[in-house]
Order: sequence, then C-alpha cells, then structure tokens
Amino acid sequence: MSRPMGLKEFIKVVESPDEALNMQQRLKMARTFKKNKAKIALGRKRAERRVASPEKLKKRAMKQARMTILKKITKGIDKGELSMSRRQSIEKRLDKMKPKIQKLAKKLLPKVRKAELTKKRGGTKSDD
Repeated sequence: MSRPMGLKEFIKVVESPDEALNMQQRLKMARTFKKNKAKIALGRKRAERRVASPEKLKKRAMKQARMTILKKITKGIDKGELSMSRRQSIEKRLDKMKPKIQKLAKKLLPKVRKAELTKKRGGTKSDD
C-alpha cells in the first residue's frame, strides 16, 4: 500500500499540472481537498498575514492576463457558465497564446504589486 500524499506534495501537484485533469482525477482531488480542508484553511490564514513573494505576484499577474484574454475570447461570458468542452478548447487556445499572455502579465505586474501592498497596509494612504 502506498503512503498517502502530504499536503506540501499535494500543493506541488496542484500548482504545476502537466495536462488537464480528467473527470476521475477531478473527483479524487475534490475528495482530497475536502479531507484536508482544515489544514488548507490554516495555511491560507497564515499566508494572508504575509506579503506575497515576487513569484506569487508574477503568477497572479499571469492569471489576470489569462482571464483578460479569456474575457475577450468569450465576449464577457463568465468561465463558469461555459460548457466543459468549450472551456477545454479555450484553454488550448490560451496555451498557444502564451507569449502574448506573458507580455500582458509583465505590464500588469506593477498594478498587481501595488494592489498587494495596498491590501496589506489596510486601505489607501493620504499624501498629506
């Protein structure tokens, strides 16, 4: 019998998927997340207090850039409202647009960084 996957190992698998999950894998992930939800919540609470690392900020900028292009492709329709097959075809299209997404993410990075600092400071500061 194999040893159960630890939370850190699980997070590594979730953060760097090589290919899209099939339905069986998706359901298994859902069960695992449900089982570990207390640990995940505790980790999330700890992470909230820390300022995000540059890698994390880059990842957020990439995600924003991807979502921006997705909105353009779907003409403003929410990703959750799309059918699974439509979503998969759009994901494939987005993978082909990687250089464009990276370029957009680079432009969004200062905005993302500023938003993070504002969030950690607790709102806007006055200049006087």
